[in-house]
Amino acid sequence: MVETATAPRGARARTASAAIAVAGATAVIPIGAVESAEAARLVSGIGEVDRVLGGGFVPGSIALFGGDPGIGKSTLLLQVAARLARAGRDVLYVTGEESAAQVRGRAERVGGVVDGLHLAATTELETALAAIQASSPALAVVDSVQTLSSAELGGPAGSVGQVREVAARLAEVAKAGRTCVALVGHVTKEGTVAGPRTLEHLVDAVIYLEGERLGATRLLRAAKNRFGSTDEVGVLEMRGDGLAEVDDASRFFIESDEAATAGSAVTLALEGTRPLAVEIQALSAPSGYGSPRRATTGIDVNRVLMLIAVLARHAGLNLTGHDVYVNVAGGLRIDEPAADLAVAMALASSLRERPVRAATALAGEVALSGRLREATRAERRATEASRLGFDRLVTGAARGGRGDGRAGIVVARDIREAIGLALEG
Repeated sequence: MVETATAPRGARARTASAAIAVAGATAVIPIGAVESAEAARLVSGIGEVDRVLGGGFVPGSIALFGGDPGIGKSTLLLQVAARLARAGRDVLYVTGEESAAQVRGRAERVGGVVDGLHLAATTELETALAAIQASSPALAVVDSVQTLSSAELGGPAGSVGQVREVAARLAEVAKAGRTCVALVGHVTKEGTVAGPRTLEHLVDAVIYLEGERLGATRLLRAAKNRFGSTDEVGVLEMRGDGLAEVDDASRFFIESDEAATAGSAVTLALEGTRPLAVEIQALSAPSGYGSPRRATTGIDVNRVLMLIAVLARHAGLNLTGHDVYVNVAGGLRIDEPAADLAVAMALASSLRERPVRAATALAGEVALSGRLREATRAERRATEASRLGFDRLVTGAARGGRGDGRAGIVVARDIREAIGLALEG
């Protein structure tokens, strides 16, 4: 239980534009007479950001960007602001965590010192709102929502009441005009946005920037998006001059130049509408203790435990006395069942010490009975596999009994048959 203070009814003065928007919203009008906000999206200039947002920022929307400290949230939004300003848009960057001089220093490193990009260093919500209303920018970046506080409420900045009030007031300004508002949010130890759950309900999109601080890969995901899909993922790379788009994400996650080794398999994972070639790595070693260890990175451990049981029951591969480690290379996380076949083949490859056949990719769902189901959009995955140099995609049988007639697709009925098709020897 957290005690919070709220503003008295009527104490919060609305702006003239917000009052007009609220009054107009009560009028009953035909839906066909309403202008679509998605018709003219604000393209950020960074393709991976636009992909996750669904095509760009929607005018009058508010998006929340979260991520671990130092992951690159401020850098990414500063780059977005600079590209929009370079394209002739007015952009306002409100900084509450850094001084204007510090933001200028980072802008020099990422090439963001351009005309049309304005700074406002303040921790007062009323000052930030006045700056947004006075300049009416196409995009207003607020870094961060936990540093602003309203004089109308008690409590320090970052408290539950203050965060909710700041987000609500900024949402009103965004909805009243054509300004897109991008908020930077801190995250908790569990990796979720800090503050009340109301914060996520007030915004139109919740975007997470993920990755290892010591690594170069950054993944952009949408946990909520009212104007697009939440299945898309953006792939970025941290460089000395900021975050850069990865031109070919599939080649980024696999090492095609290395010779085939035991315990490695490649799958084609669908992230939204884009198939990505991902390397699954597995290691099995005799356990020196009474209870064998199972550890995974980038995939659900319960899914791996199920596949270990299926291999033992239907393929005769007993991993009971082995420690098992499974890793998704490149820092990507895979949740779709189509990765089951690649994980199972990587485990079998490690146990038998036989590599997967050259130019072979795998994608299919493994059932508890040992049967295989075809991966969704198998033809699209096979096309991407062929582009990357894989001659065939091993998958399960499709509904309707379609077999091997499709180009580049090899069908296995069960897990035992898949092992024979996939492993050398």
